[in-house]
Amino acid sequence: MKKGAFWKADWFLALVIAIAVFAFNRFSDLIPSLERKAYDLGVKATSKNPSDKIAVIAIDDQSIANIGRWPWSREVHAKMTDKLVEAKVRVVGNTVFFFEPQLDPGLQYINRLQELYNKIHGPGQEPGAPANPEMAQFGTILTEAEKTLNTDVRLAESFKKAGIVTLPIVFELGEPRGKPDKPLPEFVAKNTIPGGDPNAVFPQAVSVQYPVDIIGNAAAALGHLNASPDSDGAIRQEPIVVDFYGQRMPSLSAIIAAKSLNLSAKDIKVVPGENVSLGNLKVKTDPYAQMYTYFYKDRDGRPAFQIDSFFDVYSGKIPADKYRDKIVLIGATAAGVGATQVTPVSAVMSPVVTLAHSVSSILQEHFFVAPSWGQWAEMGVYVLIALYLILLLPRLGAGMGFIITLVILVALFGTHFGLMTGPGLWLQLMLPATLLLLGHLLLTSKRFLMTERGKEKSDAEGAESNRMLGLAFQQQGQLDMAFDKFRKCPVDEQLLENMYSLGLDFERRRQFNKAESCFIYIGKHDPKFRDVGERMQRAKAMSETIILGGSSGARSAQATMVLSGTGEKPTLGRYQIEKELGKGAMGVVYLGKDPKIGREVAIKTMALSMEFEGDELQEAKDRFFREAESAGRLDHPGIVKIYDAGEEHDLAYIAMEFLKGKDLAPFTKMPNLLPFPKVLSIVARVGEALGHAHSLNIVHRDIKPANIMYNPDTDVAKVTDFGIARVTDSSKTKTGMVLGTPSYMSP
Repeated sequence: MKKGAFWKADWFLALVIAIAVFAFNRFSDLIPSLERKAYDLGVKATSKNPSDKIAVIAIDDQSIANIGRWPWSREVHAKMTDKLVEAKVRVVGNTVFFFEPQLDPGLQYINRLQELYNKIHGPGQEPGAPANPEMAQFGTILTEAEKTLNTDVRLAESFKKAGIVTLPIVFELGEPRGKPDKPLPEFVAKNTIPGGDPNAVFPQAVSVQYPVDIIGNAAAALGHLNASPDSDGAIRQEPIVVDFYGQRMPSLSAIIAAKSLNLSAKDIKVVPGENVSLGNLKVKTDPYAQMYTYFYKDRDGRPAFQIDSFFDVYSGKIPADKYRDKIVLIGATAAGVGATQVTPVSAVMSPVVTLAHSVSSILQEHFFVAPSWGQWAEMGVYVLIALYLILLLPRLGAGMGFIITLVILVALFGTHFGLMTGPGLWLQLMLPATLLLLGHLLLTSKRFLMTERGKEKSDAEGAESNRMLGLAFQQQGQLDMAFDKFRKCPVDEQLLENMYSLGLDFERRRQFNKAESCFIYIGKHDPKFRDVGERMQRAKAMSETIILGGSSGARSAQATMVLSGTGEKPTLGRYQIEKELGKGAMGVVYLGKDPKIGREVAIKTMALSMEFEGDELQEAKDRFFREAESAGRLDHPGIVKIYDAGEEHDLAYIAMEFLKGKDLAPFTKMPNLLPFPKVLSIVARVGEALGHAHSLNIVHRDIKPANIMYNPDTDVAKVTDFGIARVTDSSKTKTGMVLGTPSYMSP
């Protein structure tokens, strides 16, 4: 080698690659995301049985449809608790938040009557005054009414009598800057873990939410329900302990497991950086007292844990004796009640089910461990791979180098999966694997670029790089960039598989025109590949079915969705569109159906991007969703109920009660005028509805016949379209702005 030409040597390129990959890992989430994907695959590769002592009672859509709108009266929770206690369950973990008192409207009047009664017949009455039997009876009735209507007291009595109910608290995690606003109440503080190493490091919190005093005091124990999501939003680990200004609170899963073993928070011990012990159980944790939860796979199409509907148990369809001596977890799984979580085994897991996995993981000592020595082992493997690329690979022939690299790569993946499925250890080996792959590809490319076959080999390696980048972009959700990378690869069976997978991802995002492009690309090279022909036609039909976006003007009067005869009905959110009901000035109303509960709804839509842009678009969205915000607060027989609101791309929609009949506009002209008594009746009912809205500080501001639905057959009249309603205590209307229909405005 000539002096000064060392930078052209293979060993120097390998050194640069090793340094670059290490630096890239420090400043990019690409390789850590691969580590997480490999971790998830390792979790799925394991096979352990969940505890059969854990059952879930789900507050699902069926329960809400039968019991009533959420939140329920706490009397419902009290009755369920009584049923479970009578069945002699071991522990009840109720994940419902009781952070605010629940006041029945009638209770306020009962309390005022009670105060007045006490003033008249309290300690201030004259000595020797004769007792009035009727007033004494009145006082007794008031006391009974207060006890009946105060659902918080009823729930607290049920919890206290049970003695086995655990409740959640929720922390806001962050670095404390000073001292807490107020100390933890006694009923919360008694659940903290005593003593321990003062220098131990735990996730820290700056604020906390806990149950109202009367309910919190009645609970057998409290634990935090904080998750610890990774940067991709998935839940893989759980903080067993959270530090709140020096007070250490165990997780709800840990306290439930402890209660099932007849232990309390005082029996939980923490060995920093090693484990958290509950009696003889030892939960291995990372240096921050976080447990890598073992998530159990579903088996034979059945969920890992027994899950029953709250209503079925509440109504007696499922006998409560089924849960004798079991840990029962109660929580929401219904759509719109809480948010689902992403876990290694499911993309939509309800928090109460995640809690079931955590409790089983603790009780059976099933978990994964990132050992304290793991970082040193990972770094050692990385250095060995770098030395292989620098010292050995440049001396090997192409064939031998490929074989050895493949053996090392298989060994890395084998070690990863072997440690996870065996002792449950997680070593992050994707960084060395990435270095091995990238280093081998680059060194091989460089070597053969300098030979007669260099160009051909370079093209092949470049194609593989594009494939890997395409897969990486696809994993990160950058589907357009993945499509560009895949198109640069030579067409083979593997590329068609990659392109097919990409088309499915586009379908899931409702980007049917792009999915069609993927399937067309496949069809050009292999028309019989899988079901690509059917997929292509379906994507084409769906891309023509839904019209989103576009400029304003010409299309603003058209429907926001086209209902074609392709056999597949379009959907908005979770609703299936059945037919068009009517058109307004800026949107269309459709008849929709909620497939989960079979309820028909009226769906009002607006293609906002066709009419607005820039700041005006955002203002239009705010005004549109204000209808849901305003009307959603109203519960009156004379006002249309709002069920749901959402947005897909630039198409906003509100799902509301479906009413038979039509608006009053046709009845304002001859010969359809209604009888005068009927008109007075409708005006009175509309006035009552508006009066209810005004009592909640909501003004409609666009009352007109077209915004009043009327069914002559049932004589039902309801006010609708709070689209320009104003919440009077929030001052959202700018000075000088006029909203409403001019012909129906006061002078």
